[in-house]
Amino acid sequence: MKTIPKPLVMANQWTIVLTVIIALLTQSAWILFIPLIANLSSLLTGFHPILVLVKRLLAKPANQYIQEDYAQLRFNQWLAVGFLFVASLSFLLNWTILFNIATLMVGIAALIAILGFCIGCFVRFRYQQWSYRRN
Repeated sequence: MKTIPKPLVMANQWTIVLTVIIALLTQSAWILFIPLIANLSSLLTGFHPILVLVKRLLAKPANQYIQEDYAQLRFNQWLAVGFLFVASLSFLLNWTILFNIATLMVGIAALIAILGFCIGCFVRFRYQQWSYRRN
């Protein structure tokens, strides 16, 4: 099973939370391109520039940290990229309400994940249960 060290996951979540706060305070989506491009790059190529930098700062070898499931994290990344894309697009189209809603949703989800509950994990679990029962 492929895994990712929890400090790297937390760094990605904090990046999202901090950029969301800045975007909402400034009412500008340009800062959201940082997590959007980093996560989209990770999904499409496997290269996440923020995590490459953070990995260098880890005090211990990566395998000595609590590990997170790679498949679950990819699902969560797709959700985050979707909301960040909607927020960015709505900003460019000057749809302020949708910009604020999408930005808040991804920010709140990341903050709640930092606090210990993964909304994306819950959604994926419920989908897997539904899919299993359906078959």
